[in-house]
Amino acid sequence: MKRQGKKACETDRMTIVQQHAVLIAGPTASGKSAVALRLAEALAGAGGAVIINADSMQLYRELAVLTARPTQVEMDRVPHRLYGIRHAWEPCSAGQWAELAAAEIRASWQGGRIPILVGGTGLYFRALTEGLAEVPDIDPQVRQAARQHMAQIGPAAFHAALAARDPQTAAGLRPTDPQRLLRAWEVLVQTGRPLAAWQQEPVRAPFAEQEVKFIPIALMPARQDIYRRCDLRFDAMIATGALDEV
Repeated sequence: MKRQGKKACETDRMTIVQQHAVLIAGPTASGKSAVALRLAEALAGAGGAVIINADSMQLYRELAVLTARPTQVEMDRVPHRLYGIRHAWEPCSAGQWAELAAAEIRASWQGGRIPILVGGTGLYFRALTEGLAEVPDIDPQVRQAARQHMAQIGPAAFHAALAARDPQTAAGLRPTDPQRLLRAWEVLVQTGRPLAAWQQEPVRAPFAEQEVKFIPIALMPARQDIYRRCDLRFDAMIATGALDEV
């Protein structure tokens, strides 16, 4: 009977772990990585945790300093996943990241650990929790041509050019948001359809509706604290080799 009771407890615990994933979000320099590390260490008695990167720039191995990626010492304290896994010239879409993150979440559950996702990329969290419409992959030549075109005419003129061909998508984008402008242009050139049309297609979510319960944690320090932390971070980046990564 004791053996059956122990097995039942283990089964119950695995069920609890498999239903949850923690999402930590907040502005730059709000302390997300530090909170994730403290939470993961606090969960050591409950089987432990795995910290999974949800920052679009911390994916790239050559940008450790510029993106304020957790240090190797910090990553040795608790398992970290999806940090520095790609070269800077290898793009990763939100949909691709969501597939990678979902695999790491399931691996965490299999190991009896609680996944903690931390980052500042809202689109990544949306792709994970709600899913995104499937847009065909962009040919590298199309992507390169789009970047060259923007470099030649500038973001404002690029926004105007997009508005002439895809007014619906352009209306929801700012001229000061080059990444999303490029994405809209690339999709239009690659597929012949506006990005807004693709976004109206049925979405594909990484998880079934009842497979996971996301627990969001939003860090919102006072604005003056954010400014102070950003200043300190900038000085630290310069001192630790940020210019070498440019």
